[in-house]
Amino acid sequence: MRQYSADLTPPWKKPQPVPEVPADPGLVVEEPGTGFCGAVIRCEAGTVTLEDRFGKHRVFPLEPRGFLLEGRVVTLVRPSPSGPARSAPSRTASGSVAVPGARARVARAGRIYVEGRHDAELVEKVWGDDLRIEGVVVEYLGGVDDLPSIVADFAPGPDARLGVLVDHLVPGSKEWRIAEAVTSEHALVVGHPYIDIWEAVKPSSVGIDAWPRVPHGQDWKTGVCRALGWPSDSTGAVWQAILARVGSYKDLEPELLGRVEELIDFVTA
Repeated sequence: MRQYSADLTPPWKKPQPVPEVPADPGLVVEEPGTGFCGAVIRCEAGTVTLEDRFGKHRVFPLEPRGFLLEGRVVTLVRPSPSGPARSAPSRTASGSVAVPGARARVARAGRIYVEGRHDAELVEKVWGDDLRIEGVVVEYLGGVDDLPSIVADFAPGPDARLGVLVDHLVPGSKEWRIAEAVTSEHALVVGHPYIDIWEAVKPSSVGIDAWPRVPHGQDWKTGVCRALGWPSDSTGAVWQAILARVGSYKDLEPELLGRVEELIDFVTA
């Protein structure tokens, strides 16, 4: 009597084999169930730990067909003890884990506004790679007085959140009152304590001991240039020289770093 296989599943319905990939440190993968994307930090006891670009860690089981590598389904396996060592994951200028070959995401409906062109250029230089991966567009305000009309026209909602970064946001100031008036569940206004975004660059990064104090009533940028012997008639050129000294987040003050990261988290939530 002829023996037949008990498996009557048609071949085209059977799961296709997928590559087994060693979970070497630094390998960037995505867990499709949660959408969490990060670099392998460690692999042990049937689990793998990933770190995303914000430094957040998540632990996942090493299950068959459990991850995506460059968009393809793979099975992660424990690396061989004698396998080649992988270098530590590279970082973007913001300190996030870099994702080699990642494509820019289609722009979200949400936006981040910053107060001025110099602010936008600094955010782009340090967080540009992160923003493109997340699909976040940064625009700049002509001034904080324009904020109420911008928020009203934007009409933020659950699928179109609005984040705003304001200079010199201190309690009781005009900027503070405007920010309080427009803040809502879907619109977040945060600020740093510096009079101008220049001051958020660490003095040591631009070769000075400290940012000068400018008397009240004087234009801050012009006063700084005069005090330091820089050209006071071309603050735009001076800013470009300052910006050129910024290589990464390490050149910026923590009060600015935290606020920008907060806005990115808010509009991508």
